Amino acid sequence: MKKYFLLFSILIITLSACNKNQVTAQAAVDEAKIQAYMKANNIQATKDASGIYYQVITPGTGPYPIATSTIKYSYIGKYLNGQQFDQGSSYSSVLNTTVQGFQLGIPHINAGGRLLLIVPSALGYGSAGSGSIPANAVLVFTIDLQSFY
Repeated sequence: MKKYFLLFSILIITLSACNKNQVTAQAAVDEAKIQAYMKANNIQATKDASGIYYQVITPGTGPYPIATSTIKYSYIGKYLNGQQFDQGSSYSSVLNTTVQGFQLGIPHINAGGRLLLIVPSALGYGSAGSGSIPANAVLVFTIDLQSFY
């Protein structure tokens, strides 16, 4: 029995290491794409510790939203090639239920603010993608935070 447990443990560790290497490799690919996009479009964005890039276009006023804030926002979502994949106006949701890139980026602006957000694939829809968004897509959002409570 101990022998099977040991073999199972080794298998789990090996598979975990492979997945971590794939994530690390994809992060490097995303970073290169983001840097090229920012250079080509003359964007001066700040890299957050999480890996997202953000540029505050309009800061807004008042306090900043927190994870449990209910936010009202509109956005335009594009791929790095400029093709728009989605647009929404007057959405309302709790911040911590949105895509991880939004959770990390939106707290950089106040109500009334506008934000350019560049989201690496791992903080967007990852290796699975979602609907028309392909796997490992780096996404660019322009977000207007209308209000929150």
